[in-house]
Amino acid sequence: MQESTSAPAATLTETHRRFIRLRDELRGRIIGQEHLVDSLLIGLLADGHLLVEGAPGLAKTTAIKELADRFEGDFHRMQFTPDLLPGDLTGTEVYRPQSGEFVFQKGPVFHNLILADEVNRAPAKVQSALLEAMGERQVTVGMTTYKLPEPFLVMATQNPIEQEGTYPLPEAQLDRFLMHVSVGYPDAAAEKRILDLVREQARQRMASGQTPEVLLSCEDVHAGRIEVLDTHMSDAVEEYIVQLVLATRDPSAYEQKLARWIAYGASPRGTISLDRCARAHAWLNGRDYVSPEDVHAVVHDVLRHRIILSFEAEAEGMTPDRFIDELLRQVPVV
Repeated sequence: MQESTSAPAATLTETHRRFIRLRDELRGRIIGQEHLVDSLLIGLLADGHLLVEGAPGLAKTTAIKELADRFEGDFHRMQFTPDLLPGDLTGTEVYRPQSGEFVFQKGPVFHNLILADEVNRAPAKVQSALLEAMGERQVTVGMTTYKLPEPFLVMATQNPIEQEGTYPLPEAQLDRFLMHVSVGYPDAAAEKRILDLVREQARQRMASGQTPEVLLSCEDVHAGRIEVLDTHMSDAVEEYIVQLVLATRDPSAYEQKLARWIAYGASPRGTISLDRCARAHAWLNGRDYVSPEDVHAVVHDVLRHRIILSFEAEAEGMTPDRFIDELLRQVPVV
């Protein structure tokens, strides 16, 4: 993600400083995955959830755990397996013989930060229970509805290598995720820094066992979201976002070949997500306005899981990312 070289004084609020300090600390602990770190913070600021896909060992779990260590809210990790039941996620009513009543025992979904590890290994009923909680921010058991805590962020992970014994998320459920973040391998320099960092962390644990300083409160997240929503977006940039999303549904106005490649485009939820993420990206990088570069920085993560390509496109080796690249070349920046 691109960063600005200077920040207008108007955006240097105490909340902004806290987020920047948190970002710097996370980047110092999660080497070579700056994009993942920024995506987590954008998810917090845009009030959405992340689907993170990458090979094992790329710090997906470490990233959200490091965030949780510096955030006052609570965190829970759930390992999704084929034998998981919806009640294992949302909670269930437990009979208390002392009172003769059923009492609801909250499940692990009642936390601020949730890691849904290998979400595609759980059956459809469990996936649906999680995605309902993500969308509605509540859980209904019997006749009673229970509100989930605020803020509430789910980071679900997928392993792109092993597909045996998995239950792929349907397209309609994928649409519930704010962003689909693809995590790649670090370069050689980052790999060397990772070795140094791991050795240093091992020494620190054996020497002192210090816990990280809490840098962000729930009130900070709420204040940051308000400032993000107040970030200025011109009518031209807003129109550009709308035209990009419309082009995923009917790109024939730009090039007929693109129309043959698309089966279904992004929903209005994609438009909303692109708007919120572009604002959050601009705010994180110290600007009080949104530029087309902010849209370009987040558009792949926001749209890649919302685009369904045709069989013809897949036969030609087209991918959602390449399709989005072509849209960016074709749709003019107004």
